[in-house]
Amino acid sequence: MSRFRTFFGGFTLTLRHLPRPRVTVSYPEQKRPKQPRQHGRHVLNRYEDGMEKCIGCELCAGVCPADCIRVRGLDNPADHPVSPGERYGYVYEINYLRCIHCDMCVEACPTQAITESKLFEFSFTNRSDAIYTKRELLVGDDGQPQRLPWEDWRDGESAMTGGWMRATSPAGDASFEGVTSWSGDLGVGVRAAEGGQSENRDDDATGSKQIREAFYGHLLPEDVPLEFRGLPGALLKLKKRLPEPLARRIP
Repeated sequence: MSRFRTFFGGFTLTLRHLPRPRVTVSYPEQKRPKQPRQHGRHVLNRYEDGMEKCIGCELCAGVCPADCIRVRGLDNPADHPVSPGERYGYVYEINYLRCIHCDMCVEACPTQAITESKLFEFSFTNRSDAIYTKRELLVGDDGQPQRLPWEDWRDGESAMTGGWMRATSPAGDASFEGVTSWSGDLGVGVRAAEGGQSENRDDDATGSKQIREAFYGHLLPEDVPLEFRGLPGALLKLKKRLPEPLARRIP
């Protein structure tokens, strides 16, 4: 009898999850929206006047644990400066065969020149394509990342570039969380501050979602927020599945 219990007991977990809502999608035809803190392909940002933010200080290359970044600075020409500082990034290369997306380069950058997009689906047919130069990394005149033929860009993947880094509070002081303390980017302006665990957060501006609200269907009953339990929770689930005109009729 114990053998039968052990055999059929292995299916209990599967049976428990059968009535729960699906979380899978038909990839790659469909993609789920990514959080602002998604670590993806790097970009080199520019100021709102078009000048480059990179000053060629080489701090990102020095802090990189995978030794995948190569930077060489050069003095700014007096007649047509590239960046507001004395120097600019003359050579900037990232070898994505080595990059581990730890984002220590983003943390080390004093001017927020290098940040990351949410794109991580890109593959190469040869090794030379994996080495991104300044030409591929620098944003265009519209402030958007360059889109290369082997990259699978979708809507929203270039938005909130480096949002996770911008949530970091200065010196670890939580009172600075959600406070804008950086310069604007070309074509975008001053990006919103992506909040953390405090009440200083604007999810509408950043596109962020609380995990408990996004995946409450897979939480244990005691961990489900009160507003998602019982009849109110069932109505909320129904509203999310219906088209917007019909969902508005549900109280």
